[in-house]
Amino acid sequence: MAARVADKFLRLVTVASLAVVPATALLYPFLFTVDGGERAIIMDYARGRVLDDVVPEGTHIRWPLIQTPIIFDVRTKFRSIPTATGTKDQQTVNITLRVLYRPVTNKLPVIYKEYGMDYDERIIPSIGNEVMKAVVAQYNAVELITQRAVVSHEITGRIKQLASTKYNLDIVDVAITHLSFSKEFTNAVEQKQVAQQAAERAKFLVTKANFEREAAVTRASGEAESARLISDSLAKHGYGLIALRKIQASRDIAQLLAKSQNVTYLPHQTNFMFAGQR
Repeated sequence: MAARVADKFLRLVTVASLAVVPATALLYPFLFTVDGGERAIIMDYARGRVLDDVVPEGTHIRWPLIQTPIIFDVRTKFRSIPTATGTKDQQTVNITLRVLYRPVTNKLPVIYKEYGMDYDERIIPSIGNEVMKAVVAQYNAVELITQRAVVSHEITGRIKQLASTKYNLDIVDVAITHLSFSKEFTNAVEQKQVAQQAAERAKFLVTKANFEREAAVTRASGEAESARLISDSLAKHGYGLIALRKIQASRDIAQLLAKSQNVTYLPHQTNFMFAGQR
């Protein structure tokens, strides 16, 4: 009994499969698929125009020969835009922007009608060069270096506004990835830095010399005052001060030599001391 049921089931599956294959083959021209990260618009040849509706992800129905789906990649993409332009002080600057962008999905029919599938090839370099030239011309070369963040912010704001209002693009991010000047300007900047460093060193040496001169003056004044005090003391007390200093010096020398292992003889009743090697 079970064998008969299984055999009957297999026959039904085979018949159904044979029926599905032709049906699928017949339906295939009527279907199209939009993958993840994509959107589609429909070119309707019967009406002679692109339909205004944007088709989301999934499997959809179309009329073959009459309608053709046009698939757009709506994921975020990036593009580098290099350009050479002039600053406010007539210096040539080479600048490169990295732009992250994506199309506004509900404006895909408009984008396709005006710019085609390669819209990014036409729009992104155009607005990038236009904005960079306009912004860079407002700054001199030094300001481009010292105010790079300000320049980048202004370029980003202008590109976002122009792309969204005129070209139906969503700008995710803009960044300056390269900024360089002509060889002559770079050499001039390096020479200026060297000159500034030399000037700072010269300033330091002058300041040091002034301090040393003031210290020498102070030291000389101290020595002069010391000599005056000694002279006054000699005039008042005679040579007793000198004798006292000699006694103190002799005592210090005697204490120092007494601690040395090389002292062998200290004469009695004399001001001389003899030291020899053992």
